[in-house]
Amino acid sequence: MTLGLSAFDYVIFLIYFVIVASYGYWVYKNKGRQSADSKDFFLAEGSLTWWAIGASIIASNISAEQFIGMSGQAFQLGLAISVYELLGGVSLLIVAVYFLPMYRNNKIYTMPQFLAKRYDGRLATIMAVFWLFLYIFVNLTSIIYLGGLSLEKMTGFGFMSCAIFLTVFAVIITLGGMKVIGYTDVIQVVCLVLGGLATTYIALNLLSDKVGTGSGIMEGLSLIRQKADSHLHMIFEPGQYQVHDGKGGLMDAYNQLPGIMMFIIGGQWVNNLNYFGCNQYMTQRALGADINTARNGVLFAAFMKMLMPFIVVLPGLAAYVLFQENADTSIVNGITSNGIVKPDNAYPVLLNLLPVGLKGLAFAALTAAIVASLAGKANSISTIYVLDIHKKFFNKNLTEKQTVWTGRVAIVIAFIIALIVSPLLANFGQAFEYIQVYTGYISPGILSIFLLGFFWKKATANGALAAALLSVVLSAVMVNVFPNQPFLNRMGIVFWICSLVHIAISWLESKGKDQSNAFEVRREWFDVTPTFRYGALTVVTIFCLIYWYFW
Repeated sequence: MTLGLSAFDYVIFLIYFVIVASYGYWVYKNKGRQSADSKDFFLAEGSLTWWAIGASIIASNISAEQFIGMSGQAFQLGLAISVYELLGGVSLLIVAVYFLPMYRNNKIYTMPQFLAKRYDGRLATIMAVFWLFLYIFVNLTSIIYLGGLSLEKMTGFGFMSCAIFLTVFAVIITLGGMKVIGYTDVIQVVCLVLGGLATTYIALNLLSDKVGTGSGIMEGLSLIRQKADSHLHMIFEPGQYQVHDGKGGLMDAYNQLPGIMMFIIGGQWVNNLNYFGCNQYMTQRALGADINTARNGVLFAAFMKMLMPFIVVLPGLAAYVLFQENADTSIVNGITSNGIVKPDNAYPVLLNLLPVGLKGLAFAALTAAIVASLAGKANSISTIYVLDIHKKFFNKNLTEKQTVWTGRVAIVIAFIIALIVSPLLANFGQAFEYIQVYTGYISPGILSIFLLGFFWKKATANGALAAALLSVVLSAVMVNVFPNQPFLNRMGIVFWICSLVHIAISWLESKGKDQSNAFEVRREWFDVTPTFRYGALTVVTIFCLIYWYFW
């Protein structure tokens, strides 16, 4: 295994960098610079096409947490980790049909704005502050950490040097606003897909060479089937498989992905619907377009989610077989650190085995995924801070130019904080798990608040506030009282309890009457075009076939 990139690899990466930076500057100069409008900066209102919306959703979603974290969990758990991508695609369809028209027809542009309009300012402020902390300390921080870690292993440069490079690159893209982010994300997605598929191809070829007869990728796939049967099941049973926990011990795979119960209790649905439907940096891309354009963009993103397991899961499976078969000492040594098996090292180690040229492409793909995701999240942090906190409490009379300038300052500060905190994540065993677990403390309460706020006219602000606070408290209590309870099952249980409490308080407070600030709901809002209907049916069919075959 050769640590570092060749001169030719750096040339390829430089070409990618110049193309993205130049195109971003062109978009900024010709489509955005002349306008100091805040909606243009935060939403790119009316200017993103369906393919730009879909690409931007995927670029913001697929980052180091998937390339590194999810590949690591594929090494750890196997194909079952694909559920996050597969169910994410199905959840995007639900968001497109039911969530988007509710946001658009009620002129909602930020998640705290929804809370203020449907409930009250109290809840909106509390959740705005919470979302800022979550996006900075969990999302931005984890992406910078995983990105820095992977680039460190690829280039040989120190972690902080790599993290600073990624942060500065992302800041440059983000300061141009959502329009620049949206259109440069198209290039980023092309890079991450091509580079990701190239890495998968090489990983399967390597597996064929090291463990098989060297006949190619089909043999590599066959070897995964032969050598890693425990890693090719979508549904786990309690106590069925023990896997590396990233801390030097073993854990029950069921605790990470609790089989059919994560669907029955609803933990996976809570996780995905909250992420794609109640998440500023996911919905923000679609809120500036007309409903059909937005839905087609989300449908495109759903199809892309079906492709992601080929890019982020298969390399982890190939690394697992190579590791188990002790087929390459560089892989074994790279994945093991001080005698501890570190699943998050699987993907970066594979990248270092790529040939000259492809290594540069993979480096560009990984950087594209990281930078695009950082940019999207930072823009959402800026949007929430400026529109829901700064203009509300510090300066209500900001001009459009001052609003955009304040947003840019918020972006820089958020990145600086996340960069400083990111090295601390080295203390956690598995980064993708870290993201899911800590996000899961509030996800149940948020989804309850949004669903009841959309579709139940009796929902009150006090009921929603109780659900939000109970979500955190109940999650923390369950972690301590039932430490072995799978976190996805915990999320489902907490969601149903929060919803029942929300309903009970709202019913008692409203005395069964509709609230004056309840949203209007019209049946025709949820009608979709035939193209969307057939596309959605295809996505759902793919999901069902995968679960049927690999159950």
